[in-house]
Amino acid sequence: MSNTCTDNDLVTRKIALLLWYIPGALLLIGAFWSDGRPWVWTPALLVAGTACLVNASRCGRLHCYFTGPIFLLGATATLLRGFEIVPLPWSWILYAVLGGGLLAFVPEWVRGKYVRSK
Repeated sequence: MSNTCTDNDLVTRKIALLLWYIPGALLLIGAFWSDGRPWVWTPALLVAGTACLVNASRCGRLHCYFTGPIFLLGATATLLRGFEIVPLPWSWILYAVLGGGLLAFVPEWVRGKYVRSK
């Protein structure tokens, strides 16, 4: 049985590859390519964060309300670190993004995938 929330969830569509899987692969590449981190992490986190906020708005996916801002803050931190404005260790940025992203799923396990049903 299909409902509007599931139908509007971008994770269930092929575009999820571009919005989350490729940015995830770029995070992995950046973990091993220190000179390229700002150039691959910043756009990857911007795309994933924006996609999460759009997805939260479209379908009310609960974890997207948390991961969107986490990814956008990660993009900002990456950019600031890349231009040496903030002396933040790369590992802190990566652990915050990954840890925050994983913790964002806990409310879904407790409450369910969607904040609202349409």
